[in-house]
Parts: sequence; structure tokens; C-alpha cells
Amino acid sequence: MSQGRDTQHRTGSGEEAQVPPRLEAEIAEFLDAMRVEAGLSRNTVSAYRSDLRSLGLWLGGVGVTDWEALDEDAIVRWLGARRGSGAAESSVARGLVALRMLIRFQIAEGALKRDPTARISSPRLRRLLPTTLTPEDVDALLSVYAVPADEESWRTLRDRALLEVLYAGGARISEAIGLTTDDLPPDLSPLRLHGKGDKMRVVPLGRTAREALDRWMREGRPALARGGRAKAVFLSRSGRPLDRSSAWRRVKEAVATAGLPSTTSPHDLRHSFATHMLAGGADLRAVQEMLGHASIRTTELYTHLDEGHVRTVHQMHHPRG
Repeated sequence: MSQGRDTQHRTGSGEEAQVPPRLEAEIAEFLDAMRVEAGLSRNTVSAYRSDLRSLGLWLGGVGVTDWEALDEDAIVRWLGARRGSGAAESSVARGLVALRMLIRFQIAEGALKRDPTARISSPRLRRLLPTTLTPEDVDALLSVYAVPADEESWRTLRDRALLEVLYAGGARISEAIGLTTDDLPPDLSPLRLHGKGDKMRVVPLGRTAREALDRWMREGRPALARGGRAKAVFLSRSGRPLDRSSAWRRVKEAVATAGLPSTTSPHDLRHSFATHMLAGGADLRAVQEMLGHASIRTTELYTHLDEGHVRTVHQMHHPRG
């Protein structure tokens, strides 16, 4: 029986390599455990599945059919093969993490006694600074839907509220479209956002964002809510929850209208929220909590400041500035 396109490839001899059955079964068992017991997100499990199937295919191609036969040299050669195929270094690093976790799972289950990944160093990744907008850019973007009252529609009200939640709440787009009416207190602040791993956090909203959200909830949403049965805050024309691709498209349309770079993404509003909060003097730990970061090291990426601002501060406050 064919194993499918994701479990086979051509070997050097022209034959189709397959993931050895035992490896395939144990990969599936590990992924189920990560999803059900460890609570990893669907996207993370999907990424690990891709990485481990890639490994299984490669091992099948070189004749390795069980984890006991996997040694350090084979792992290093697999990582090199991934780099040679053009995989990003972050993908190579994630693949090694997935393999480490699988091996340790096998050891915990008593199926293995040694860890062939123990002495393999993780690739050193270059930490990229987040892309942020200036406060003026954010104003231009949020002003796209500031139209005269007689030109407003349910879509205008919804999209303005969505942009405000993304920026004022530092929300991921998945968190914004995942909001339900149960997540909104009567005064619309603070919001309850459900982040990665379904971890809930509470984020306050400023006055402008509350006003935009209030107008959508009072004047735009009721016409689409189908008699009040809908629970999602942001709805489509059909009354169904707004999906990720539609929300992404509406933000990108606003970006184009505002004349911002075409590379500007919804996530840049979250980056901008963090950067502007810290530049304004907010406590790093408070911003970490509002962003829902597990590690403060992730939040520290936002402590960079514009070089021009740094020069200005230096000139103003250093005795030889």
C-alpha cells in the first residue's frame, strides 16, 4: 500500500524510500502524547510531525529501521542533509528539538536506554529584532476606518475594532478572532485573551480601543449575530466567526490604504504595542504578562530603541553629548 507523498521519496537508486513501520508507529505515539498529555498546540504538533517524518524518510533511505540503531553520526548527517536541501536554520533547530523530545519520550517509556542527541549542540540562531511601526504609522493605520458617520458600515465598525484590539491589546490575530462575548466584561476592559496552549491572560484596553469595540458591539455586530446566538466577537457577513485569512486580508487592505510598506503584517501591531509600551516606561515584567510570553528573554527583544532616539537622549543627558 502506498504510504503517501509525505512518507516516501526517491533514494539514490531510484527506489521510493519509506518511513520504516516501527518508526512511523512510534512517531505517531509520541505526537499523540505531546498533543494530549503535554498540551502542545496543533501548529507545534504539526511542525514536529513534518520534522520527524522527514527524519523517518531519511533513515528509511539509509537503512535505519529502529531508534536503537540511531547514532550521533547519523543525526549529524541528517541535520546536514536538511541544510543541504535549503531548510532554514530555525527549521533545522526545531527538527533537532523534536527528535530530542521523541528520544526522551522513548527513554521515559523504557523503550530506549541511551540518548544519541545528548552531545549534539543546538544550532545557534540569530535573534532578529521584531519589525515595529512608529506611533505615526500606527495612527495612519488606525485612521483608515475613521470615516464620516454616514459612510460607516458594519464592516467599517468591525475592522476598526479589530485593529484597535490588535494594537491596544497586543493580541495575536488568532487571539483577536478567538474572542467570545464571554471574554468581554461590561466595560470592555480588561479583555480575556486565549493564547498558545489555550493559556488565558488578561489585558486592559485604553479608551479609544474600548470606544471602537463598544460601537461594533452595539451598532455593527447585532445585525449579524443571528438573534444573539453567535458567541464570537468578530463575525463575518454570514454571521459566522471571522476566520484568520479574512481578518488577515482586512488588515492588509488597511495597510495598503494607509500607504505603509506591503510587508507590514498584523503581527507587527503586536510588536509595536510592546515596543511603544516599553519606550513609554512600562515595566518589562508587566509587558511580558500582557504579551503572554513564557520567558522574559522573548520580551527583552522589544527593549531595542530607535537609534535616533538613543542619540537624542545621549545628547540631552550626557555631559559631553
